[in-house]
Amino acid sequence: MQPPIAILAPMRVIRSRHVVTPAGIAPAAIHVRDGEIERVAAWDDVGGAGSELDDVDDLVIMPGVVDTHVHLNEPGRTEWEGFSTATSAAAVGGITTLVDMPLNSIPPTTSREGFAAKRGAARGQCSVDVGFWGGVVPGNAGELAGMVADGVRGFKCFLVDSGVAEFGWVDEDSLGPAMGILAPLRHVGGTRVPLLVHAEVIGPIDAVAASLRDANPRRYATYLASRPPEAEEQAIELATRLCRATGARTHIVHHSAASALGRLRDARIEGLPLSAETCPHYLHFVAERIPDGATPFKCAPPIRDAANREALWAALAEGVLELVASDHSPCSPNLKALEHGDFVAAWGGVSGLQLALSVVWTEAHARGHTLVDVVRWMCERPAALAGFTGKKGAIAAGHDADLVVFDPAALQTVTPEGIHHRHRVTPYAGERLRGKVIATYLRGTCVARDGVVVAGQLGELL
Repeated sequence: MQPPIAILAPMRVIRSRHVVTPAGIAPAAIHVRDGEIERVAAWDDVGGAGSELDDVDDLVIMPGVVDTHVHLNEPGRTEWEGFSTATSAAAVGGITTLVDMPLNSIPPTTSREGFAAKRGAARGQCSVDVGFWGGVVPGNAGELAGMVADGVRGFKCFLVDSGVAEFGWVDEDSLGPAMGILAPLRHVGGTRVPLLVHAEVIGPIDAVAASLRDANPRRYATYLASRPPEAEEQAIELATRLCRATGARTHIVHHSAASALGRLRDARIEGLPLSAETCPHYLHFVAERIPDGATPFKCAPPIRDAANREALWAALAEGVLELVASDHSPCSPNLKALEHGDFVAAWGGVSGLQLALSVVWTEAHARGHTLVDVVRWMCERPAALAGFTGKKGAIAAGHDADLVVFDPAALQTVTPEGIHHRHRVTPYAGERLRGKVIATYLRGTCVARDGVVVAGQLGELL
């Protein structure tokens, strides 16, 4: 009896004169079979008979963006955002993998039961791939190892009030033991399980509160003064101390304060397993140009001044800041206190998931950076943080064929009508941005083209 004849899946070839690979930008033809990149070939190698060719000519092909800081809020606060709307926005914006934060959903992802509820809510709704962070909160140390076994990519903690009662913040006495538990944990394949830290502490915030009690809550300067840089500085000192003591893989999220960059640099020089990210809104906006009453700009830590922004860019170029993630943290419009423009009362969080790639490219291009840099910051390093190296974040053989066709020269003005988030409140409304996502491929299938999702619910839970 003859052995069965293997029938290969059809080959899809996607080529461009400008493909961003680990070797740089060059003409190439990407050969895709069964959702994976089989090989990256010369531009004129388009496979044999039966191959399907997508030729995008001079447009750029880059890896799909991996966004490791997204608040999806489902289940429980789906009126803020949800898996369907957020992943549709991600697909339109060139993001092929995102990692959901553990808070703002009810229940939060702080137990195995909560994680199961989160995955259940996500199933069948996602237009891109979705991974999940768990949370470290007071009293849940016994859940951590089990949640890793169930599939969480790592954990997030707050050193200050998170804004929601069901996700408590931790102090040094409770965080140290949790980091001791996390330090030896590994994912399948050996990658370390990181702890993500919201790096602000309460002391400096409390210290200025009395002096601001009678300040005008509509003024952005009032809110900016209420979250002083010292809160970030002291939090990073605490995180560094515990990282050194426990050896736990530690990552500082949404870094804002330029005055704390020296502490991150020192940790890097020391060789500690500690890294940090910043966000598109810190790299694009400046405090001097935020109008009073414009509460869509409110986030924590806050957007600081122009000199601070330039210091963040320098730190990103140096590698002190390793990656950029959106920190998409939307809410229902009424919670933004839009009618009164009250920065004190408004929910803190920037809505910008769909726009992250174009925002970063706008500012990166203005400072002489290339798309090789952007891919390192928004694809390669986030994939490594979440333990996806080898499958996500690069155009290379064996990786998922998650690709973005990008026009780096196109100019666009952000309009609410083009936003796919659940709500269209965003500080980016009216901004003129460079770079436009033309198409997004998830495992070789086009899921979004020209601002429209064309193949939904193909995302997998990672």
